[in-house]
Amino acid sequence: TSTNALMERLHLKYQQKPWSETLKLVRVCMDKPLQRPDSNTPDGPLLSCMEKIQRALHAKSLFSVMNRLESLSKQKGLNAHVSPSGTACYITSSMFYVEVQLEKDGEVMDVKLAHLGEDPVVKLIFSQLFLFGRMKNYDAFGKSLEDLSNLYQIPGNSEMQAKGYFALQALEKDLYSMSLLDRTQDVNRVTEVLHGKVGHLVPRTGATPMNIEFYISPYQVLEAELNPDSQVCGTKAVVAVEGTDTLHKLPLSPLFVDSQAGEDGNAAFLPLTDELSMDLPAAFVLKFHQPIPMSSSSIEEIQRLTGIHNLNTNKKNHLIPGIQITGLKLAPLYELIVQATLQEKCSEDLSTHKSCFFVSLPDCPKHCYFINKGSEKSDFAGALVSKIPFSHPKCVPGVIEILRHQVAYNSLISSCVSEKHIHEDDSELLYFEVVPHKNTSFSVFFLHPVKENLACVIIDVITSREVQCRLHLNPQDPTLNSSDDFITRAVKR
Repeated sequence: TSTNALMERLHLKYQQKPWSETLKLVRVCMDKPLQRPDSNTPDGPLLSCMEKIQRALHAKSLFSVMNRLESLSKQKGLNAHVSPSGTACYITSSMFYVEVQLEKDGEVMDVKLAHLGEDPVVKLIFSQLFLFGRMKNYDAFGKSLEDLSNLYQIPGNSEMQAKGYFALQALEKDLYSMSLLDRTQDVNRVTEVLHGKVGHLVPRTGATPMNIEFYISPYQVLEAELNPDSQVCGTKAVVAVEGTDTLHKLPLSPLFVDSQAGEDGNAAFLPLTDELSMDLPAAFVLKFHQPIPMSSSSIEEIQRLTGIHNLNTNKKNHLIPGIQITGLKLAPLYELIVQATLQEKCSEDLSTHKSCFFVSLPDCPKHCYFINKGSEKSDFAGALVSKIPFSHPKCVPGVIEILRHQVAYNSLISSCVSEKHIHEDDSELLYFEVVPHKNTSFSVFFLHPVKENLACVIIDVITSREVQCRLHLNPQDPTLNSSDDFITRAVKR
C-alpha cells in the first residue's frame, strides 16, 4: 500500500471523530511502556516514530513525565527506578545516581545528584532544566546524563572507574588551589585569564566539567573594557580524564602544598608515592572546543613538559617523520591557521587553498594580504591539537603558558585573514606579504611608500604578553617616520 493510500484510509477512519478523541488515543499509546527499537524487528520503525512523537509532546501528567524519564534513561544506557510512592525517579549507573522528585501533577520539585560515596546534593544546573515553567528541557537533561557518564569512560570495572573519578577530583582540587596563588580580592576576570597561573578557572558543577579560560585577544579585551556588562568569551579548555592504551601514575589525593612554595618560586607538591597514586589506564586531558593550530616546536615543548608523546588518545596514530609526535597529522602551520580562522569567521565552507585576503580598516585604504603558508618542513610545520594529555597537576601552568603563547601568535596571523578573497577595484590597495620567519616570529613585506624597493617588519611574539618589532629597509632608501618602539607599541595595542 502506498503512503498516500494509507493516509487516505486513516483520514476516512477518523474524519467522523472529534480531534479530542484522537489526541486522547495518542496519549494513551504514549503512556504505554516504550521499548528501545530494534532495527531487525518489524515494528522497529513504529517504535522510532513513537519516540519522535514522545519528544514532540509535552509530558504533563505524573505518569507521562515518569515514562519520559525512564525512556530517556534507557536511551543513554542508564537504569531508571520509580520510588514506591511513585513521585521520585532514580536514574542510576554503577558510579552515580540522579534523583528527580515530582509533584502529584507531574511538576518537578528537585533534582539531586550523588557520585559514588557522596551524599546527594541539589544541582542547580539540573534543576534549571525543569523548574522554570512547564516546558521541560529533556534534550538538555539527556545531554547532562551523557556528560555524567563520560566522567567515567576509562577501561576496567567499576572499581577502576571509581579510581579514575577520585583522580579527577584530586586534580580539580589542586587546580583550584593553584588558581588562588598570587590572587588579589579585586582581580578581574580578564586579568585572571591573561596572567593567572591556571587562567580563569570555573569549577565542575553537576555534569558540566571544570573549564579553564586562558586567553583573550586584544580586540576582546577592548570590547570588555568598552562594554563591562558584555561577557566576552576567550579560548577555553575543559578538564577531564580519559582512557588510554597505556598505564599512567595518577594521584588519587590532592598533591598541592598550600603553605609553602617550591625553591624556584613555583607551587610545591607532595611526592607522588604509592599511597597517594595508582597506575591507571587513563590520563588527565585539557580538551578544546575547537582544535588549536600548534607549531611542531610548541607540541614538542608540551611533550617534554608532560612526558606523554601521544597527543591523541584515539586508536589510529600517525608517526611524523623527523619529529617525535604521534597521533597528529603534520601540515604547514599557516595553512592550519587560515583554515581554522575561515571556519570561525565564515558560515559557508570556503576554500582553504586561498592565500590572498582583503581586509578593510577604518579611515585607511584596503589592505591585501598574501599569506605565504610555507612548507611541511619541521621549522614551519604544525598540527591541529584537540586535547593535551598529562598525568600531574604541576604540568598545567607550563602548558597554559605554551598555549597562551601559541594562541597569541595565531591571533596575529589570523588578523590578516578574511572571508573576502576577491576584490574588484585594486586601484587603492596596499599589498602585504606575511611570511614565516622562525619559531614564533614572522615577517611582513610591503612596498616602500617612496621608493620601489621592499620594506620589511619582523614581528617576534616572545610571549603571549610581549611582542618585539623591527623595521628593515634598504640602506639606500629614506627612513620612515616609525621607530621599532612605536611599531611594537602599536602591535601590542
